[in-house]
Amino acid sequence: MRNTQTLGVALGLALVASLGVRSTLVAQAPPNPYRIVEGWAQLPNGKPMGAVGKVTIDPDGRHIWAVVRCDRLADPARFGDECRDSKSDPILRFSPEGKVVKSFGGGIFIWPHGLDVDKDGNVWVTDAVADNRIPKGDKRGHAVFKFSHEGKVLMTLGAPGQSGNAPDRFNSPSDVVVSPGGDVFIADGHNENGNNRIAKFSKDGQFIKAWGKTGWAPGEFRAIHAIAMDARGRVFVGDRGNNRVQIFDQDGKSLTTPWTQFGRPSGIAFDSKDQVYVADSESDDIENPGWEEGIRIGDAKSGWVHTFILFPWGDPRQRAGDGAEFVAVDRDGNIYGGEPRPKRLQKYVRVRP
Repeated sequence: MRNTQTLGVALGLALVASLGVRSTLVAQAPPNPYRIVEGWAQLPNGKPMGAVGKVTIDPDGRHIWAVVRCDRLADPARFGDECRDSKSDPILRFSPEGKVVKSFGGGIFIWPHGLDVDKDGNVWVTDAVADNRIPKGDKRGHAVFKFSHEGKVLMTLGAPGQSGNAPDRFNSPSDVVVSPGGDVFIADGHNENGNNRIAKFSKDGQFIKAWGKTGWAPGEFRAIHAIAMDARGRVFVGDRGNNRVQIFDQDGKSLTTPWTQFGRPSGIAFDSKDQVYVADSESDDIENPGWEEGIRIGDAKSGWVHTFILFPWGDPRQRAGDGAEFVAVDRDGNIYGGEPRPKRLQKYVRVRP
């Protein structure tokens, strides 16, 4: 009888352990109902794709805007200034079929990075190049440009070629988002020891306020990489260096404890169903141990992550960053990932409920 009881206890413990492992695995790797559409994005005349920056959706809900950094360069040391010596247009508008239907911006940027399209169809783009990548005397970088839908420069925020932390200066601004009312929010900036602030401007380019500084506490940042706004008007900030998403109202008031469940956030987007999409291209064994690279999808209100699109070629031993740094979702629920180092603009379609 004693041996039978012992065996029963052992089997019970084994079952509990197996269930615990299974629960952990399910929590860490939710089901992926998406598949990649191979070869979706195509540049004219078969031109190879350069490093892809941020992607976003046109107000029509169907066309896709993307930053494609000029030309494909073989030298990995040129990551960070790919448009320095090129006149190629880095701002591209793709049709739903993946064809380029509009392009502009050639010669204006050294490292175009962040992108937003406001409700009127104006295109906002940041140049996040670092100081040491700007050639002497070059008047580019550290600026945010507003273009018309056709590519005419309508406004410039910052002083191109000059870094700083004054109201009219930026230091490698990573990203930009425009509210429905026209206020402009700029993630400033890309470097861990840079300005690390959110700068707010009126629709006519007047400085309103800024919040944040370098640090680890709530309301502080390290290497801000993304900024986005949900349907409630909340400002989501990808505080990548701190492996978290922070959420604020439009005056800079913190609204919740920082979210760490989305990994190391590089890009943030929302869909019409109140879901938040966060691209993680940098989780590895050093920066964010135990996390995988990919796109996490969750409820924008609660922050509950329910789906994970694993980057299939990710390697946590590789510290350079890989996979989608940026993410966008069209009106039909298709997902687009901008991949700088693999130099791909990926489309994902849902194949399972």
